[in-house]
Amino acid sequence: MNLKQMAGIEAAKYVKDGMIVGLGTGSTAKFMVDEIGRRVKEEGLSIVGVTTSKETERQAQELGIPLKGIDEVPYVDLTIDGADEISEDFQGIKGGGAALLFEKIVATYSKQCIWIVDESKLVKKLGKFPLPVEVIPYGSQQLVHLFEEKGFAPILRTTPAGDILVTDGGHYIIDLHLEEIADPMTLGAYLDQLVGVVEHGLFLNIVSTVIVGGEDGPKTINVPA
Repeated sequence: MNLKQMAGIEAAKYVKDGMIVGLGTGSTAKFMVDEIGRRVKEEGLSIVGVTTSKETERQAQELGIPLKGIDEVPYVDLTIDGADEISEDFQGIKGGGAALLFEKIVATYSKQCIWIVDESKLVKKLGKFPLPVEVIPYGSQQLVHLFEEKGFAPILRTTPAGDILVTDGGHYIIDLHLEEIADPMTLGAYLDQLVGVVEHGLFLNIVSTVIVGGEDGPKTINVPA
């Protein structure tokens, strides 16, 4: 069993009958969704899933997990998702899979958030992983210029075929190559107020539990309130 699968299966144990569960997106989250699907089929687990991307929606439907949209539920009991980086003070960067907007919406309306990662995602400070910023297409090049002037080393994300990547929400992503983010709160507040920015990949003060897949088995870290 690989480390991502280990973390995904461990996190699925937190899902109980009757829960409304946010289903994350990405390579680690895929294992978690597979395990929840297995529990639905083999154990009769009764839940409602709320997906964070079209990709996860397709996977959940194939597994027979009952689904509702975020606007069809009063809240989400628990969201389980991956992360691209987690700092030592439990702030995160997400969006490597281009699902950050929907992921943050679901996380915001969740009572509890679990992040599942392998050991490589744990860092002292955020920033080595490029910070995704989701923007509307109109005026996106102006934002690229602004980020260049700020020294953020922006790159408009493209597909493997070389086309501009378009998110499930119909937006573009500009990845900021910052190397190290000294003050995530200040940077997040700056990005929040920029016209044309829909959302950014700084997930701050959101996670309640981190499950890390390691060589010695999964490790669960409860984040201080």
